[in-house]
Amino acid sequence: MNRLTIQLDEIKAAYAAEPNPSLEVRLDRIGRIEKMIEANEEKICKVLSADFGVRHPIETRLAEFQMVYQACKDARKHLKEWMKPVQMEVPSHMGSSHAWTESQSLGVVGIMSPWNYPIQLALVPAIAALAAGNRIWLKPSDRSSRTSGFLAGLIQEYFHPSEFCVTTGGIDTAEQFAALPFAHLFFTGAESIGKKVMRAAAENLTPVTLELGGKSPAIIDSSAKLQEAAASIVYGKLLNGGQTCIAPDYVLIDQAEQDQFIKALQAAAQDQFSNPEELTGPIDENQLRNWQNLVSDALDRGAKAIPLLSNPSAGARPFEPIALVDVPQDARVLHEEIFGPILPIVTASDTSAAIHYINARPHPLAIYWFGKNKKNMQRVLEETRSGGVTINETLLHVAVQSLPFGGIGSSGMGAYHGKAGFDTFSHQKSILEVRGLLGTGLLMGTKAARPPYGKGIERLLKFLR
Repeated sequence: MNRLTIQLDEIKAAYAAEPNPSLEVRLDRIGRIEKMIEANEEKICKVLSADFGVRHPIETRLAEFQMVYQACKDARKHLKEWMKPVQMEVPSHMGSSHAWTESQSLGVVGIMSPWNYPIQLALVPAIAALAAGNRIWLKPSDRSSRTSGFLAGLIQEYFHPSEFCVTTGGIDTAEQFAALPFAHLFFTGAESIGKKVMRAAAENLTPVTLELGGKSPAIIDSSAKLQEAAASIVYGKLLNGGQTCIAPDYVLIDQAEQDQFIKALQAAAQDQFSNPEELTGPIDENQLRNWQNLVSDALDRGAKAIPLLSNPSAGARPFEPIALVDVPQDARVLHEEIFGPILPIVTASDTSAAIHYINARPHPLAIYWFGKNKKNMQRVLEETRSGGVTINETLLHVAVQSLPFGGIGSSGMGAYHGKAGFDTFSHQKSILEVRGLLGTGLLMGTKAARPPYGKGIERLLKFLR
């Protein structure tokens, strides 16, 4: 038995002593997360900036803290209702029997969080799991090592290890962590790592939720206002330096509107991100190198790079945002998740062509549609599959706590946020209390179906059709 196995056994023992925490206990634990962030906002902003090189505090407050606060607020408002038993319909032939479901906690939930939003992508699923009555064990990413270490210290300060435990470490630790027999394992990260996590979890038949990513397209309909669409796409693409799982990965637009759209993109980028202090940097040298390799590969194959910002501040940034046009279909940038400030533009003559292009590829985590033509919009909604959709904006569906957030196919499985998160980390126990008709023994349970079989059971079978 290694130290992780022993540690899990200790947390399981604590859970066994309190498998059904009260509403008050759950809200207290959620409240401690909120207090932890409120009391340390400035310090967290500093360690995040140290990890990314450049990350503006406002961006951290918007993309990290507000998501945590909204999750806490939503749980406080709705948790009492979520915990109530749900009455279910009973067939008439079961007399006065009574059926319902109860949401029960699962046990110890493992959470493997990524580096790109290391606060909210660790804590928002934790809030959902605590709301459902579980204990938490978090393994944050080692790529955002400063933030992960600081968060681990904070959690240790606000929680007993048997309530909410954190283990930091590299690849070896992550592999051992994924192989532990959790009641549920929640992973956010790359598809390639998600496959490894799922394989490891399968050894213990551990249920998994995988929040992955993929190639999320932005569709520019002929009815769209290009300036508004460009401004939204630039923000969605360049927030956190493009290191966002639901960032618009590429654009689909009619060839005739491409040049005008690029000018609108450049104007929007210059308006929003010309200040070097407001464009987040790459998390590390490996990330920067990957961006450079993606661009070099596309250019070598005949693509053209168009800078989105003019007069960059004397090389203050290690990488300048660009759009790519005339990109050959075999270029890596059209097949790999970019996760950076690179925007390929792909031409599609109409809605049918855009739908065909999307459907010929793995299901994306998000689709963004811009326009006013409701018929075309409805076609995209009905004829494509994606984790979520935002219409005439980017990113914002993830900020609505009442909407389940998750992928489909290679972009993930399972969902969380709001009630969906509570359900993900709960077991819906089905319960039937058998009663006879009007309190008598008539139509009581299986009486009429028991052998010896005769004409009575024949009449019952006809009645049940």
